[in-house]
Amino acid sequence: MGFLNSRVRPAMLAIGVAAAVVAVPAAAHASTSDSFHVFSRSFVEDPATHTVSLPLHTGYVAGKPVSYVITDASTEKAAEALGVNFAPRLANARGTAAVQKATATPAGLKIPATVDFTPSRVVVPGPTGFPPDQAVPGAEAQPGYSSLLQLPDGTVINAPQIANASGQADKVVTIDRKHGRVVYRETDGFYDHQRVHYVSFEASIPLTAALENAADVPALNAAPADDDSTGVQPAREEIGIVTNGQLGKDNPQRQGLSSALLDGLDPLNILGEVPENDPASEYSPLWDANLAQWTPAAVTAGQVKRVTDFDDLRALAGKGLITAPDGSKFGRSGFLINCPAISIAK
Repeated sequence: MGFLNSRVRPAMLAIGVAAAVVAVPAAAHASTSDSFHVFSRSFVEDPATHTVSLPLHTGYVAGKPVSYVITDASTEKAAEALGVNFAPRLANARGTAAVQKATATPAGLKIPATVDFTPSRVVVPGPTGFPPDQAVPGAEAQPGYSSLLQLPDGTVINAPQIANASGQADKVVTIDRKHGRVVYRETDGFYDHQRVHYVSFEASIPLTAALENAADVPALNAAPADDDSTGVQPAREEIGIVTNGQLGKDNPQRQGLSSALLDGLDPLNILGEVPENDPASEYSPLWDANLAQWTPAAVTAGQVKRVTDFDDLRALAGKGLITAPDGSKFGRSGFLINCPAISIAK
């Protein structure tokens, strides 16, 4: 989740052309800083500004242009052509309400629904930070909208819309129509004790959309979860979100939603997987949220610390130090966040 992004609303213009899955121009290369490896070649990261530049695409909803980016694809072929993350689990969302079917036209993809970017985001911290006293998203999905698009060949891509005639996403820094690029704000997190950068576009409930400074997209929650009782193959992967970690901007143990709300910094969430070029990869940009709350006993005993690996969260829960926010067993919280991974510390 990211919290440090002001609203920018320049005039919206038609940008670029994309008829379907098209190759990324040769001039677009992934950046690799001295300390971070960027996962995909179309992502150009700027560590100094904590942003990433992504290729810009144009589609059409009811005949009107919409701008979107592509970050992930369900097939290796499409991921390679687009220079984006390979996310095979996205294929498991086909046939659900979490996917819009796109139609290819000479001008670009014809897409059923879009996003209303006109609302103003409101977030007011609560007495302890989280939960907030107020949380109103800055963008709302139209009925039927989802960032997941099924292309005519069956490929599912993650294509969040970031601008249309109503405005643009709050985390957009610039849209360069001439060169076909979008600069978007990143968020810090962890995976396997390593720092990672990712971007947040959407969430499936208003509270999280407001905290993420992202669009509220209820349809995402129709993406299937891992369910051993039914054998359903998941389209999601897990993310751990601490609610009540330590506070303080300069505190090396700082983490969590309360810190994000009171300190104005990223909550340092813990990703379950990152992209890899493997058909068996469990990575997905659809993060199945697992809210983690330190127990009163853990707080009193001074056992609260920064957690940087998802397995460590499970272990702490097994010891009775972490629960769900309502005191029940730590596990899936029932909502999704669309957070494609961008880079990982070397």
